[in-house]
Amino acid sequence: MKLAIASDLSGFPLKSEIAKHLAEKHPEIELLDFGIADPEHPEPYFVQAPKVAEAIRRGEAERGILVCGTGQGMAIVANKHKGVYACVVDDIFSGERAKIVNDANVITLGGWITAPFLGCQIVEAWLAMSFAQKMEFKRDFLANALKEVAAIEARNLR
Repeated sequence: MKLAIASDLSGFPLKSEIAKHLAEKHPEIELLDFGIADPEHPEPYFVQAPKVAEAIRRGEAERGILVCGTGQGMAIVANKHKGVYACVVDDIFSGERAKIVNDANVITLGGWITAPFLGCQIVEAWLAMSFAQKMEFKRDFLANALKEVAAIEARNLR
């Protein structure tokens, strides 16, 4: 799997820990790190989020992780890109459900909110899940919901 990751200055410490964790625990994942590379060269969330979103849109990455102060700014910007479904996740349950319910291909986290150890656990939970897993009884409903979301996207994002 190819996974794109990026942060702004506020998310840099958490992004760095997540990237390190993924490199150590998941050698099968090709990590595309779009920065920032260090705190001396910051870029704002609205510059960083499109890097991951565009990598997914172009098929260069299958999933993405974005980290800013709260995760909210990154999610807003990422969701402006067709084919990108980003969810803010602050705990393990929301990380799992981002994939299970919404088939999110991007998660966003808050560096001001989430401790590095928890951030790595959230990422693990999201990566371990597949769409409708643990909710097979609602698979048809969830699949139809995603079709409706795609129809909204087609009307509004050209």
